[in-house]
Amino acid sequence: MLSLLQIELYKIYRRPRTYIAFAAITAIVLIFQFAFKSDGQSYMNLMLQNVQDNFELDKSKAINGYFMCYIILNTLLVQVPILVALIAGDAISGEANMGTLRLIVTKPFSRTQLIIVKFLASFIFTIILLVWMAILALFVSLLIFGSDDLLIFRVKGEESQILQITQDDILWRYFAAFGYATIALTVIASLGILLSVFAENSIGPIVATVCIVLFFTIVSNINVPIIDKNIKPWLFTSYLVGWKGFFYIGIDAEGQPIKGSVENWMAIRNSLYILIAHIGFFLGAAIYSFRNKDILS
Repeated sequence: MLSLLQIELYKIYRRPRTYIAFAAITAIVLIFQFAFKSDGQSYMNLMLQNVQDNFELDKSKAINGYFMCYIILNTLLVQVPILVALIAGDAISGEANMGTLRLIVTKPFSRTQLIIVKFLASFIFTIILLVWMAILALFVSLLIFGSDDLLIFRVKGEESQILQITQDDILWRYFAAFGYATIALTVIASLGILLSVFAENSIGPIVATVCIVLFFTIVSNINVPIIDKNIKPWLFTSYLVGWKGFFYIGIDAEGQPIKGSVENWMAIRNSLYILIAHIGFFLGAAIYSFRNKDILS
């Protein structure tokens, strides 16, 4: 299987669409960094307009590398599923489109192994994509803007909150957030692979994956009680932004932040369990469907 995985990774490496994802991330991150370097004070004035009278803040220090990475992640991790779909949606359908699928299934490995290898290749691509994002959004931002405490602007219920995390308590949170994002995006990859089993060309499963993610995301953001209770818990998109939980620091009885803590670890853990369950379901469905698929081309 190792040699088969190497072949799949080489195929991803050779596809021009692979580099669209990296180019898009690079462009978006650079635009954010340029904009905040040029006029970040305007953004801070807007965010702090309701609390400037009772919250003293050196705005030049607030716009630092950690803050920039948080802003970029809030934007990019909503768009990255589309980039993952470009690769995963091509997994099986791409072979069918090129007429190589029948040849591949005659090789001395099972259809189950083929799906697993396709999944692992998409998973590795997702990791590399997130590592590239981390390099640009976190480490390059730290080089440009420096480091300081991280301010998190949060709306909780009807209240607006500003959370301050000291710089010696930040880095591990980003590692945890990127780890969570890897699991979340792997759900998209497994969905794309499942849909690619049923198609004879790459466009269909790619577009279908993107449409499903967008539709579910819209539903996940509709605040209606009946949807909140009966639909949202079943949608994987409701848990894609669970990485933010690592930046919601716990508070003690006196209202002071607790270093090294998160406000609701149980919610993060449960979200991870649900995302992993979705991966298992989509991957299992892909294996079952592919094993029973009649390959005619």
